[in-house]
Amino acid sequence: MNLALVHSRARSGVCAPAVRVEVYLAGGLPSMSIVGLPEAAVREAKDRVRAAIQCAQFEFPARRITVNLAPADLPKEGGRFDLAIALGILAASGQIPLEALNDYEFVGELGLTGELRAIDGVLPAALATAQVGRRLIVPAGNGAEAALASQVEVRTARTLLEVCAQLTGRKTLPLAEAVPGVRAVQPDLADVRGQVLARRALEIAAAGGHHMLLIGPPGCGKTLLASRLPGLLPEASEAEALEAAAIASISGRGLDPARWRERPFRSPHHTASAISLIGGGAQPRPGEVSMAHHGVLFLDELPEWERRALEVLREPLESGVVTVSRAARSAEFPARFQLVAAMNPCPCGWAGDASGRCHCSAESIQRYRGRISGPLLDRIDLHVEVARLPPAQLRQDAPAGEDSATVRARVVAARDRQLHRSSKPNSQLGQAETTRVCRVAPDDHALLERAVDALQLSARSMHRILRVARTIADLAGDTPIATAHLTEAIGLRRAARALDAQGT
Repeated sequence: MNLALVHSRARSGVCAPAVRVEVYLAGGLPSMSIVGLPEAAVREAKDRVRAAIQCAQFEFPARRITVNLAPADLPKEGGRFDLAIALGILAASGQIPLEALNDYEFVGELGLTGELRAIDGVLPAALATAQVGRRLIVPAGNGAEAALASQVEVRTARTLLEVCAQLTGRKTLPLAEAVPGVRAVQPDLADVRGQVLARRALEIAAAGGHHMLLIGPPGCGKTLLASRLPGLLPEASEAEALEAAAIASISGRGLDPARWRERPFRSPHHTASAISLIGGGAQPRPGEVSMAHHGVLFLDELPEWERRALEVLREPLESGVVTVSRAARSAEFPARFQLVAAMNPCPCGWAGDASGRCHCSAESIQRYRGRISGPLLDRIDLHVEVARLPPAQLRQDAPAGEDSATVRARVVAARDRQLHRSSKPNSQLGQAETTRVCRVAPDDHALLERAVDALQLSARSMHRILRVARTIADLAGDTPIATAHLTEAIGLRRAARALDAQGT
């Protein structure tokens, strides 16, 4: 038999489309060609494969070898097809049984010695393999990552020779084993002194998955508060954790299999570009918004960010999805993150402080605030003013607030109510769901209308206030939204407007 078919997986965004490696041996002068839209690293596989087969003491056929990577219109990249190509050549030349290849899929890069090297994007490949009911063989270095896909049988190998021994029945490859989970110690909310309003807003944000903007002078605790949010969030479900882990797997920045259940916390520097935030590159890679999927994206010094970088956040804040399009290809990445942003009230940072040290002109404050567009601010649910604390509240013997465990218990209970009612957090409710779930009494609706007129808010802001009020009611364990819940939600929307008033 001069033809062999081997199953493998490509990488396209967070998906792993199936690739059939077809190897055909023909007569003629010895040569080897790879077709099927391969990029440079794939075309170079012929040299790696030849050396690996010979070092494994197999015979490299002195024939005309054609390797087709189907489907032909799917771009192929990296060294992930090396193992499948080598096995196809060995099977087509009769050195390993053809029928042994049918039940397996293979991914892995070959060294010249026949060693199997780890690759990116193994977890999406394992999840896709589980859906078709085949078994997967991966390099030993990818075993712990592939083992996260519990619905598929994954075996690991160190060399090409070990894989061939498995296929011929001379040896059984070990099953991939998951690494024991290690939970990092999260910063505790008890470390935050005072800041009753900000702590309350942080609890509401955690309970409903709401975006939050912290406004305050330097050193008042904005970054400290933001870093405590992951410790308040409910534990990610297995599906959510696998989605986030799959993004980390394809990012090229590495996935720690021991910490895959942790919600991500990303804090890029304000000099980061729009592409680093949203994702991109000739071969599209996920950006910071996708790396923060099902976690927290913290943007400090918000007005110092490039305007274009901030504007690319608009669509993912609404849709939870990012589509990166390039001339040759496009990729879609999930980006359902929770945004926490921080900023100073003015260029010097002390506008509105009781010390009166701010000497910024109204024009400079407006110019500073103008770096953040209204549509972006409109998409942030909670605008919280964080005041400078008096020294007495910062003493070591000053009374501490509630710790993260206590607050998290209330957050988890509120989130459970939301999932039972709507199967999603309140922040993700659509317009029709908001109308159905966030009903208020006629008098309260009139109050909301007056607040929207006074604060000059948009219809989007009005719906977001209702969702926040729904979260506050869930935290209180109440079924209907009461007047107190609605007024608190309105108050958590006023800080940015108050800041505008200070600059005029």
